[in-house]
Amino acid sequence: MLSLLPIIATTALTEAGGPLDQLTGQFGVNIPSLLAQVLNFGVLAFLLYRFAVRPILANLDERQEKISSGLQYAEEMKLKLAEAERHCAQIIKTASLEAQSIIEEARSAAKAHLERQIQEAAHLTEEMIKKAHEVILLERQKMLQEVRAEVSALVIKTTAAVLSRELSSAERTSFAEAAIRELAS
Repeated sequence: MLSLLPIIATTALTEAGGPLDQLTGQFGVNIPSLLAQVLNFGVLAFLLYRFAVRPILANLDERQEKISSGLQYAEEMKLKLAEAERHCAQIIKTASLEAQSIIEEARSAAKAHLERQIQEAAHLTEEMIKKAHEVILLERQKMLQEVRAEVSALVIKTTAAVLSRELSSAERTSFAEAAIRELAS
């Protein structure tokens, strides 16, 4: 608009027959009409800028800001997702290590339990063998006593039959002890 002022000033100062009038006459330009058109164009440009271009630019700026904030949010979410995946992988790794340690503990506990069971079974077997030996010894002693009693009775009977008489208790004891000594050796 300031650039139009020199033209308007020169037009007002020029005379009716000056070089500017000749020039405008040759091209068919009417100065008052030109000034009115320039003024109308300026008003229209101002109104379009004020009510059309400015809101559109503001809307574009707002959209650009939304887009940039959306992109920034997407980047943040990518970072959070990557962090969550790392955290998840760490948890899985920790759980895997814990599971392996639990399995190892279970194996060692099972091995220790098996060893205890084997030791208990061996101990019980030894006890059973000892008891069996004791029973065998008792049975053997019992049998030996029975055999001794029978042998001494047979010796006494045989001696009495050979001698054809009844033996005294001292003779019976002496023959029984002799027979027992013979059996023991």
